[in-house]
Amino acid sequence: MAEPTQEEIISLVNSIFEVSDFNKSEFSLEFKIENLEFKSKFEDLARRLEDMSYVCKLEEINGARHVIIQKFSPRKQRRWMSTAWTPRILFAVVVSFVMIDGYYRTSGTNSIVEIGDPLEMAGVYTLSLLGILGVHELGHIIAAKAHGLKTTWPYFIPGLPVIGIPTFGAFIQSRGLTINREILFDVAIAGPIAGLVIAVIVSMYGAYSAPVLDQDIAAGLFADSRLIEWEQGEPLLMSASLAMFGKGGTGNEVIMTPVMFAAWIGFLITFLNLLPAWQLDGGHMARTLLGVKLHRYATFGSMAILILLNYWLMAILILIMSSRNPSATPLDDVSPLTRNRKLAYVGIIGLAILCAPLPADLLPSLLP
Repeated sequence: MAEPTQEEIISLVNSIFEVSDFNKSEFSLEFKIENLEFKSKFEDLARRLEDMSYVCKLEEINGARHVIIQKFSPRKQRRWMSTAWTPRILFAVVVSFVMIDGYYRTSGTNSIVEIGDPLEMAGVYTLSLLGILGVHELGHIIAAKAHGLKTTWPYFIPGLPVIGIPTFGAFIQSRGLTINREILFDVAIAGPIAGLVIAVIVSMYGAYSAPVLDQDIAAGLFADSRLIEWEQGEPLLMSASLAMFGKGGTGNEVIMTPVMFAAWIGFLITFLNLLPAWQLDGGHMARTLLGVKLHRYATFGSMAILILLNYWLMAILILIMSSRNPSATPLDDVSPLTRNRKLAYVGIIGLAILCAPLPADLLPSLLP
């Protein structure tokens, strides 16, 4: 296909917008547009130009709207990420790590109270944890496809089985340009919501099946170091799941089974993703609503929250990554979010609180 000429690009813009002024420089074409209803028109232009290897950007300059068009040079992917085998290999590694982690966690729990065959429980644990992460990424993919964006397959990140958590989550990459704030918001919100639904289901099943020890028996196990106090915080949603089956509160000790641990990881990853920081899902949502400056402050605020919850490493990681590439910028950074999306973000803040790993001494004051 022959590359379009500048005259063809100019003609295309004039066929979509009412152009009142035009400037041409060595590297770009700039059009001053007068259209009041410009969002959908700009989206149409952006998609058509992307097929021609051009990119357009909508900017507001001195109260006027300008469309700026430049030649688009697609950024080359790293070789290891461009092959179709990479996500498959990573997924296989993560499945292996989660199975190993589940086997050892089940064996350790069985030394206190029998919960099942280690291999079978490892399978349930793997299905639970990767179900949460997989549905999270599927939510992103479905939302992206609904907006005409192509994405990669999920890249699952191996973790530290047995000594830590077996996976650090997953991510996808967009193969298209993010045109406006609404697209960025919709793709960002879909993943955590979808994954959280599965995390709640896993948490309820885990709470239902988790064994409970009498306080006197638990005290002896703690004294012998066969049982270790859980100090990583407990999400309110997990506390609610336990309370639903009469296992919350004091007077008994609930065993953290592999399935409960899978739910806890799911809540933790959802919480981290919902923080209004950097280019996390919550960061993308905050960026569309707050703008560049306030999003930067929200990133610092998120790091402070992580430090208060004793998640120093994640706070440091966000600091390093945000200093290199602070936020995603849609091509149309002028069109505001709709009222419903703004209201949805209020709900997102509430969900982040419900998923946060709150310290044990804080929970009694929050629960009736």
